[in-house]
Amino acid sequence: MSRLFDAYIMVDWSAASKPVTGKNSIWIGILARDARLRFQYQSANIETRLKARAFLDGIIAKLTGRGDRVLLGFDFALGYPAGTADALGLDLSDRAPWQAMHAHLASKLKDKADNSNARYAIAAGMNYAISKGPFPFWGAPARDVVSTLSDKKPEFESQSLPEFREIETYLRANKLGQPKSVWQLAYTGSVGSQSLTGIPHVHGLREAFPNSRVWPFEFPDGELSDETLDGIKVVMTEVYPSLIKAKPEKGETPDAAQVREIARHYSELDEKGQLGAPISTNNSLDEGKISKIQSEEGWILGA
Repeated sequence: MSRLFDAYIMVDWSAASKPVTGKNSIWIGILARDARLRFQYQSANIETRLKARAFLDGIIAKLTGRGDRVLLGFDFALGYPAGTADALGLDLSDRAPWQAMHAHLASKLKDKADNSNARYAIAAGMNYAISKGPFPFWGAPARDVVSTLSDKKPEFESQSLPEFREIETYLRANKLGQPKSVWQLAYTGSVGSQSLTGIPHVHGLREAFPNSRVWPFEFPDGELSDETLDGIKVVMTEVYPSLIKAKPEKGETPDAAQVREIARHYSELDEKGQLGAPISTNNSLDEGKISKIQSEEGWILGA
């Protein structure tokens, strides 16, 4: 059985507000064939998001230029709970909710060369549009707390938007991890700021490479196959490194170990023909949930 992909790039993102390397910074792992067609792994530790984006532009252009099809994984949510785009009042007349959200964030959040941005102010603005108060985004440092963004978690019961996406609910219910809500912007284990700062770059990559697609949003039933991948050279997807165990080697940071092992994990799944299956949770998802996942929330490849 032939592979669907020729190269695997995994990105451990960071929402750091200043240039940083080492622990809790951006790590990019690349598993690709060398001149002898053998898979070789290399990694890069990059201090800012703008430099990481430039690096990704370059390596994707190089790999696709030689004919490779690339799987590009990001360790943050590529979608928000169903209903978010509508609650924000985004125009959904000619595009799916996930597309509207990606475009909205790309228009609002601009990283500076020193890695700073206005993500807390942007989150506060979205809260105002959604609830006129400190809901649903939360987790601001003291200096960024305002009337529409709190340092404390708001009450989600009986609110207009759920705390978790279907994928997070699934992982928690099946004891596959304890992923945080995309609404949480700070504190231990939070991923909300990574999504706010990462999605604009995913949007930019999607526009820079016309033969790229975002999974599962742009695939029928989420299935990856030779047929659904015809003419496509880059597939961007959400990954969850905590699904596998990654033991750091001597002198290696946990982040570096995770991108290495998750790249190898997806390569091994692909080699076994187990990478392209449609979204499934042991037949526990009904058509309504699948529709939400496909149109707005997203899913973790291989979950």
